[in-house]
Amino acid sequence: MATEVELKPVSEQSECVLGMQVDKKTRPQKVPSLCSVRYGMAFLAHLSNFTFIAQNSIISITMVAMVNSTDYQPHLNSSTEGLPTDLNGDQHEASKHLSVKGAGYGGQFALWQKWAPPNERSRLCSIALSGMVLGIFAVLLVGGVISEALGWPFVFYIFGGIGCICCLLWFILVHDDPASHRWISGPEKEYIISSLHQQVSSEEQPLPIKAMLRSLPLWSICLCTMTHQWLVNIFIIYTPTYISSVFKINIRDNGFLSSLPFFVAWVVGILGGQLADFLLSKNFRLVTVRKIITILGNVPPLALIVALPYVQSSYITTIAFLTLACGLSPLCQSGVYINALDIAPRYASLLLGTSRGLAHSSAVLVPIVGGFFLNQDSEFGWRNLFFLLLAINLFGLIFYLVFGKADVQEWAKERTLTRL
Repeated sequence: MATEVELKPVSEQSECVLGMQVDKKTRPQKVPSLCSVRYGMAFLAHLSNFTFIAQNSIISITMVAMVNSTDYQPHLNSSTEGLPTDLNGDQHEASKHLSVKGAGYGGQFALWQKWAPPNERSRLCSIALSGMVLGIFAVLLVGGVISEALGWPFVFYIFGGIGCICCLLWFILVHDDPASHRWISGPEKEYIISSLHQQVSSEEQPLPIKAMLRSLPLWSICLCTMTHQWLVNIFIIYTPTYISSVFKINIRDNGFLSSLPFFVAWVVGILGGQLADFLLSKNFRLVTVRKIITILGNVPPLALIVALPYVQSSYITTIAFLTLACGLSPLCQSGVYINALDIAPRYASLLLGTSRGLAHSSAVLVPIVGGFFLNQDSEFGWRNLFFLLLAINLFGLIFYLVFGKADVQEWAKERTLTRL
């Protein structure tokens, strides 16, 4: 056998080797995309975010119904002393839900650190984060209807049941990394691990706190996220109030009109991830894609919101402007919101959770500032509130455009530890 192989011409041996190489290249293993484990986990995270925001929002939706349901009791009809206690209790429950939601954000960001290939990171994260917008839409649309038809406790039963199902699915289907997943296919596992091989290491590294505090790219992410969340909270808190104050429509129509922009935002948020990955496939630089998407999620909504006081005479134009403004804002999910995964994949869970936690501080400030403007001057209050929003958002956006980066920072790279 050995003699026969040695007697083969060199050209035939080379041709045989080349044929083997070509065969390997022309017949690569097919990696599933939409019907895959990583996309299944993205949709499960989508459902989790839907549950987070819905359970946090239903308290404010059902608060009036809970108070009104006690009107038949004589001691509450004769005195209002019990009312503040109930409201304080509801506010305390809301704060607890907000804390749990913040913990959930950090958990899912740790997931994408080891599950999202760089060329699919935008679409996977946008699918997951869009669940929050869908939760707001669902609560605004059906929360009041369920409370009126079945009673306010059923709002908690229904959304709480969805949360229990989501939790059960999460425990069964979600794993720390592709290597430990029981049902993932071999090609998909190899594809994910190889794509993240140079970004994420299993070795533990000390947290470079000083370098993080001195990092302008990191500060630009936190600041831009917080200013954009100010815009989002304006939509969440004041959309029903603005529609009601301008057009004096009934509660049922107000609920439908207030939920419509969030449905558009849900669709656009998912498509934004596709747009970001499409631009990357066309050889756009990653930092350019992140900044373009962030601009699209800030500038058009700001322009439309500032124009609202000047188009109040037209009902259709006002609703169209509100819908477009709210609908375009989730594009930032594929921009600045996941930028920490680019600059520091090793610490993505901590940084993304921290940036979103700081961003949600605007949920406290927006009602205070909005109440100040609207109580002082009902006619020009909305205009002043919108111009302040413009100034805040542009400041955060410009800071991000100047200092934002998308390459892995030096303090986030793997370091060799030596002891002297």
